[in-house]
Amino acid sequence: MAVPAHRLQIAGTVGESIVDGEGYRYTIFTQGCPHNCFGCHNPQTHAFHGGRQVEPAKLLRDILDNPLLEGVTFSGGEPFCQAAVLAELGRELKGSGLTIWCYTGYTLEALLGSRQQAVRHLLQQIDVLVDGPYIEEQRDISLLFRGSRNQRLIDVPQTLAKGQIILHPDQ
Repeated sequence: MAVPAHRLQIAGTVGESIVDGEGYRYTIFTQGCPHNCFGCHNPQTHAFHGGRQVEPAKLLRDILDNPLLEGVTFSGGEPFCQAAVLAELGRELKGSGLTIWCYTGYTLEALLGSRQQAVRHLLQQIDVLVDGPYIEEQRDISLLFRGSRNQRLIDVPQTLAKGQIILHPDQ
């Protein structure tokens, strides 16, 4: 089994979550975020110099050691600031039968317009993308898996295949 060679800067992890996407999930909170959304749920993840470095291989072992997990969620911080290492980790996780959800302050349109190949590679590993910045004025606690009404739950494989935004059924 190949494992990502680079280190990942994280704020922390939650080994068993039911709130960061569908099913029983492992959540990785990346460290560093350029968006600094007012009212962010995880403001401690904004500084790029905070958190700690981890070997993706260690995360992979921790995740695969729990046979109850249905998937992994990349949250933040901003996962796309570490797209290359998360794409490698995501490929290994998908190969093990786990689903990948990802939260980003970018819109999918902005990510698709990126010239960074790592961004495209990470998108190819994601099953559901929760996109868009958190907007305090649009906060809505009745929404599933997102904090503000502007954010979308996007079915990434269907969207990439059809060339148009396909929303997840829980949207």
